[in-house]
Amino acid sequence: MKYILYIVAVVMIIIWVIGFFVYSIGAIIHLLLVVALVSLLIKVFSGNKSI
Repeated sequence: MKYILYIVAVVMIIIWVIGFFVYSIGAIIHLLLVVALVSLLIKVFSGNKSI
């Protein structure tokens, strides 16, 4: 359960790479990538060292 944020971030990056080449869903993928990266950065910099 503690690795769920990393799993979500990796999945979002993979989907973003696929979506980057498929322009019809590109905007949604970029928005979701930003949300995943922000949540990952918050988790990393929050001081929680149990990851």
